[in-house]
Amino acid sequence: MSAATNAPLAQLRLRLTAWYVGTFGLILLLLGGGLFFAIRRQIARQLDTSLHQAVLALEQAARIREVESRTTTGAVVDAVDELHIPDRMLYLLERDGTPVKPPAAPDWIRDAARRAAREGRADLDRDEPREPTLRIHAEPFTVPGPRAYVAVAVADVVELEDQYSALIYAFGAAALVGLVLVAAGGWLLVRKSTAPVEQTMETMRRFMADAAHELRTPIAVLRGQAEVALQRDREPPEYAEALRRIEREAERLGATVEDLLTLARADAGERPIARERVFLDDLALDAVTAARALAERRGVELEVGTFEEAAALGDPTLLHQMLMIVLDNAMKFTPQGGRVKLSAAAPGAQAEIVVEDTGVGIRPDQLPHIFERFWRGDPARGRGDGAQGAGLGLAIARWIADAHGAQLLVTSEPGKGTRVAIRFPPVVSSS
Repeated sequence: MSAATNAPLAQLRLRLTAWYVGTFGLILLLLGGGLFFAIRRQIARQLDTSLHQAVLALEQAARIREVESRTTTGAVVDAVDELHIPDRMLYLLERDGTPVKPPAAPDWIRDAARRAAREGRADLDRDEPREPTLRIHAEPFTVPGPRAYVAVAVADVVELEDQYSALIYAFGAAALVGLVLVAAGGWLLVRKSTAPVEQTMETMRRFMADAAHELRTPIAVLRGQAEVALQRDREPPEYAEALRRIEREAERLGATVEDLLTLARADAGERPIARERVFLDDLALDAVTAARALAERRGVELEVGTFEEAAALGDPTLLHQMLMIVLDNAMKFTPQGGRVKLSAAAPGAQAEIVVEDTGVGIRPDQLPHIFERFWRGDPARGRGDGAQGAGLGLAIARWIADAHGAQLLVTSEPGKGTRVAIRFPPVVSSS
C-alpha cells in the first residue's frame, strides 16, 4: 500500500487507540476515585473503632483496679500504666479536665475531656501547621465509689496516610499496567478491524490505477488515428479505413468500460440476479451458436461434446455471459487449427458445463492469478492478433459463478491445453 493511502489509516488507528485508552483511563479514574473514597472512609472507621476499643480497654482496666484496691486514685493510675496499645496515646482525666495520668496533658486533650463530659463523647481531629494530624476519641466513665473520669485515646493519622499512599501506589501501578495492556490490545484490535478497510482501499486503488492504464491505451490509439487522418487531405477510401480503425478501438474501449461497469455494479451489489430454473444444455447450445462465427474467424474448431439435460437455478443472461467469456478466453489462447470443446452434463446431482481447449495452456505459477482483475499473464500466451483483452473477463466469470454458488475449476498443462469446469449446486425440488 502506498504511503499516501497508508497515512490516513495510520492516523485513524492512532485516534481509535487513543479513544480506547482515554475511555479506559476515564473509567479507571472514576472507578479508582470511588474506590479510594470508599476505602478511605472504611479505614477511617477502622481507626475510630480502634480508638473506641482502646478507650473501652482503659475504662475496663480502671474499674478492675478500683475494685481491687478501693484506695486512692493511684489504682486508676495503675490502669493507664498497665495498658500497652501500640501507636495509641492514652490519657485519664477528671471530668473538669484535670489530668490524672499522665499528670500533665496538653490543653487540647483537656478540652476534649471537658467536651466529652458535656456531650457524652468526643471525636476530634487536631491539625496544626508543621505538626502531625491527630485523631482523638474521648468518653466519660465512672468507677465504683462513685468516681467519674474521662478516658482519652489519641492516634497519629499518619498511619492512615501511609495506607492511603500504599493504596494509591498499588492502584496506580495496576492502572498503568491496565492502560498499557489496553493500548496494546486496542492497537491490535484496531489493526484487525481496519484490515478489511485497508484491503478494500488497496483493491480500489489498484482497480482505479489498472482501469486508467487500460483506458489510456485505446484512447491514445483513437486520438492517434484521428490525428493521422487529419494531417492532410486524403481520398475517401483512406478516410474509410481510418474510421474503421477508430471504430475497432472504440468498440474495444466500449467493451472495457462495460466490463468495468459490470464489476462496479457487482461490487456494490446493484446487479439483481434472477433465480429461475434453467437448463444448462440449452444455454450451452446457444453459446456455441453465438461463438461459432468467432471461432471460424480465428481458425479454431468449435466442437460440441456431451450434451445431457442439466438443470440449475440462476440468471439466464448472466450464465450466458459467463459461458461466452469462458469460450472466448479458450479460443483466444488456442492457435489456429486448434480445437475447443463444450460439454454439458449432470453427473450425480450436480450439473456442470466443461470447456476444453488445445491451446497454449497456463503455467502452474500463473494459475492462481487468472481470476484477478486486469491480470493477463504472459503476453506470449496471446495469439498475436490483437485478441488480448483487458483482463476483466475471467474476473466477471468468477463473480457470476460465485453469485450462483457454482464452482469454477480450472486445470491446465502448458503446451497441451486448459480445462474449465463450471459445477453448479444441486437443484432442490419444490415438490
